Amino acid sequence: MGKAKYIFLLLLPFLILCEDTCAQRTIAMPQIINYSSKTYQGGIQNWDVAQDNQGVMYFGNNEGLLSFDGQYWHIYPLPNATIMRSVCFDGNERIYVGGQDEIGYFEADENGSLVYNSLVDKIPAKERQFADVWHIAAAGEHVFFQANNHIFHYYQGKINVDRPHSSWQYLTSVGSRLYAQDMEIGLLHYEDGVWKPVAKENSLKKGSIITGIVPFGVDTLLVATMKDGLFYLANGHFFPKATPMDSRFLTNRISSIRFLGNDLFALSMYPGGMLIMDKSGAVVQRYSYGEGLQTNNIRDIFKDRDGNLWLALDDGIDYIAINSAVKYIYPDQHTKLGTYSVRIFNHKLYLGTSNGLYVTPYKGNGLENIGMSAARFEKVPHSDGQIWSIQEVNGRLLIGHEEGSFEVRDGDVKPIHTNTGIWTYQAASRVSPSSNVVVGSYLGLRHLLFDGQHFVDNGHIDGSDESLRFVYYDDKNHVVWVSHPYRGVFKLSLSPDFKKIIRQKRYDVAEGLPAILHNHVFHIRNDILVSTSKGVYIYDAGHDAFIPAQQYQALVDMPIQYMMEDKMGNVWFASNKRLGVLDFSQPLAESPYTVSYFPELNGEILGGFESVYVHDAENVFISGQKGGILLNYKAYQERASKPNMLLRTVKAFDSDKKEELLFGGYRYQEISRKKLQYAFNSLQFNFSSTMYDQQDQVEFSYMLKGLETKWSAWSNRSEKEYTNLPAGTYVFSVKSRNGMGNESEEQTFSFRVAPPWYAHPVSYILYGVLFLVFIFWLLGIQRKKLKERHRDELHIRQLEIEKKEKEVIKLRNENLEAELGFKDKELANLTMNIIQRGEVLSKIKDNINQTMNRLEDKDAQQNFKQLIRLIRSAERTNDDWEKFNAHIHHANENFFLRLKQQHPDLTTNELKLCALLRMNLLSKEIAQLMHVTVKAVEVSRYRLRKKLKIDSEVNLYDYLMQYARSDA
Repeated sequence: MGKAKYIFLLLLPFLILCEDTCAQRTIAMPQIINYSSKTYQGGIQNWDVAQDNQGVMYFGNNEGLLSFDGQYWHIYPLPNATIMRSVCFDGNERIYVGGQDEIGYFEADENGSLVYNSLVDKIPAKERQFADVWHIAAAGEHVFFQANNHIFHYYQGKINVDRPHSSWQYLTSVGSRLYAQDMEIGLLHYEDGVWKPVAKENSLKKGSIITGIVPFGVDTLLVATMKDGLFYLANGHFFPKATPMDSRFLTNRISSIRFLGNDLFALSMYPGGMLIMDKSGAVVQRYSYGEGLQTNNIRDIFKDRDGNLWLALDDGIDYIAINSAVKYIYPDQHTKLGTYSVRIFNHKLYLGTSNGLYVTPYKGNGLENIGMSAARFEKVPHSDGQIWSIQEVNGRLLIGHEEGSFEVRDGDVKPIHTNTGIWTYQAASRVSPSSNVVVGSYLGLRHLLFDGQHFVDNGHIDGSDESLRFVYYDDKNHVVWVSHPYRGVFKLSLSPDFKKIIRQKRYDVAEGLPAILHNHVFHIRNDILVSTSKGVYIYDAGHDAFIPAQQYQALVDMPIQYMMEDKMGNVWFASNKRLGVLDFSQPLAESPYTVSYFPELNGEILGGFESVYVHDAENVFISGQKGGILLNYKAYQERASKPNMLLRTVKAFDSDKKEELLFGGYRYQEISRKKLQYAFNSLQFNFSSTMYDQQDQVEFSYMLKGLETKWSAWSNRSEKEYTNLPAGTYVFSVKSRNGMGNESEEQTFSFRVAPPWYAHPVSYILYGVLFLVFIFWLLGIQRKKLKERHRDELHIRQLEIEKKEKEVIKLRNENLEAELGFKDKELANLTMNIIQRGEVLSKIKDNINQTMNRLEDKDAQQNFKQLIRLIRSAERTNDDWEKFNAHIHHANENFFLRLKQQHPDLTTNELKLCALLRMNLLSKEIAQLMHVTVKAVEVSRYRLRKKLKIDSEVNLYDYLMQYARSDA
């Protein structure tokens, strides 16, 4: 037994590989987008998925909350940098999260940025160690967090704790009911604040862990367990649900289950990838590592609001556009071959590829979309090589092969001829079997005959040697219209036996076409059309020329390489690997059709070998570069709604690249107009649209009102920067459009750039004040200059006056000096007269004394004595001296004043002596004038020196003259 177990373990990987290789899959696969950890710059593992009202996706990641809006990824770590195991959007504003010993929610702040708010402090202190929070469920305002030993019930700011009987294993909400699994008691539901058992008895296997609960019927739930498969839950009882996958459930753990609608369910397995099952348990689609996923280890499945799936993987994130109207057909999973033609024939789907013909049957099980049928592609024997076309002719299936004409019959291909490669077949009648078929080949035209049972090659039609891929046979006129991109358009008239071309005409510029090259001929809606680089031209039989096709104005100035009319009358066309359709079932007022494009297919269709096969409105098959393309045209039209438009971030920068976040992308309606400092006048806007299945086709247009007057050209650029904006009020508007041309509503963000400090209104007031001050200052300067000029003029005038006064004074001084000189002379004369008179009187007195001494007569002597007395009386008279003294004072008035100022203690006689000394008189002369002895004069001079405090070496005359010079 042990050995058998050992062998089983050894073979287990090979069994899994075999299951993966032989797994059930559908004909068509949806678009799968892989997002690796390098793409979103977060942790490798992802645990849970949620989506908010804006369409933004959230993932519980090893490094925190991971968000994605179609353009930008952001990571928001938890405070303790723990792994985020669970995420739940409450349907309003909050994203609740759970990690290791951490619960809380993210909510937008006043700037619209997500901010984390922890709820741990609201948990009772003794319950705050709870390890991982594995699931979160929201029911209205009630939010429940499930850890192994706790369920935290958060309501109105308070948290209550529910302990399990053994351990909590699972928590979810289905509709309005909340369910949780206790490992020992079983499944419980929350009612009136109490957890009550759901089943009357725990009929699940002991140790069975529930991993998902989804609605199945009116009163029935479908329950997925980790290791024990699926169960129904009805009327309080569990019933096992048998499926073809039960054996696989023994080796692959079911990690989650989701209801997809249309009676389909998605199950994720670990490590078995993902299955899509119908209500009966049959596998409809299978996704694994070899079929587009990054890994087979899936932690969670989430169906977004568009009905598409997000997978949280052990290594990355995968997006599956399961609800998209566009899917892909890969007949060979290992080599995704270019597919040139597709055809449904006898309930089999045929694909002509670059490596042969592939076929798979499909069940007519009522599915609208054939792509959902089970695929069992096989390569048709003997079909190796390039397949150019697959066409149904006379109820038979013919293929155009690089080696010739072949008919598909009895699961094999039967050669009709193998002389040259074949492009296309044109039967004489499309309604009833025709005996004549014109074939376009590598070397011109060929003719096939049909005898009712077999096709027979009737040989080459002479006169045609060019490779002809675009061919139309007009059996009414027995002509063949052909075109060659480098030769032109020709009308070939055939002989009745189809052996040769009896007449041909080339149509070029002279016949109305805009050019010779790159023209393609088609038969559309009973008209001969030629598509050109300038639009579509229609054949006018009356003038045997081509004219612009007015009914196809939508295709003007568009290079058309392919046109095809389907059985509903719609016209499909291709232009530079872009596919479109003129839908005549939806006419407009200005045209008989509606033009639709399929941007998802831009660059995907097979350029140069375009092919469209319309089986019905739900199944349109298109040639693709890698596999075939299946378009559900009906669903595409139904889902052609307006895209949404998200303004994600608005940032402002200054000249030093310092950043300020103005808007973080959330709670947009509450963001009022922002006012920015002038330094932050450079802004960056990031925007996106959550059309995840059309990200390559989403385009944006924007305009900054206040700076721009026109919307920008449409582009896929999702950011815009404006630098050095002048002060003012602005409104940034942005909108998006999808590939069908549907535009979203505008998103706007208004802001105001404040003027710089030097342009602020207060600054202008200050400038006004300063200007007035400046004006007053200028006036003051001018006034000062005028005053200075007036002062200078007054000064000059004063100088002139002073000059004149000085001249007058000079003249006066000259007069005074002259007068003084005259007075000095007069004084000198008077002095000399006095001196001379004194000398004469002295001599007379001496002579009288001599005469009287010689007389003896007493009487005579008495007379002489009397005479001497008279003389002495004359000497003592003061008249002359007073006059002399008056002259001295008048002539030396200033001299005396200065001398008295310097020597106030001088007496009157000393002043007189000074005046006489100034006159440079000798002591003898002074003695005569003062009627004193010479000795007395000398004594007076000595005393005067002492009073004047001058040395004996200083000449008294020179000393006194300085007062006289000062006077002068």
